[in-house]
Amino acid sequence: MASGKKQIQLLARQFFKLSLVDGVLSAERVGGILEYIAKHRPANTLAVLKAYQRLVTAEFARGQAVVEHAGAVNDAMLAAIAAAMTKKYGRKVAAVAKPNSALLAGLRVRVGDDTYESSVASQLSTLAAAV
Repeated sequence: MASGKKQIQLLARQFFKLSLVDGVLSAERVGGILEYIAKHRPANTLAVLKAYQRLVTAEFARGQAVVEHAGAVNDAMLAAIAAAMTKKYGRKVAAVAKPNSALLAGLRVRVGDDTYESSVASQLSTLAAAV
């Protein structure tokens, strides 16, 4: 069974590598991979698709800075955050706004698995943990 899981992961990684153009995820290539899978139905198709989806989703998240905010965020601020994250990660990162009233004030920025937080809620939580 372990070798079956390894083969699923290997095939999903191969499909993922084929989905990249110059290191960037290509929507056209992803569509082509999905068409190929639909036509050729590899063994354990559903498991392969799930593993492939996880890889594509993780890669997509690496190129997007989700800016959670309680107050207003303007386009200039989003552009500045995108520029800072692009410089930090050495790849193009787009910023998208996502309202989050639980933050009270400030921002939380997520790029892939990384989180950068400068919010009142975070500061209060840190203060409460210290007491």
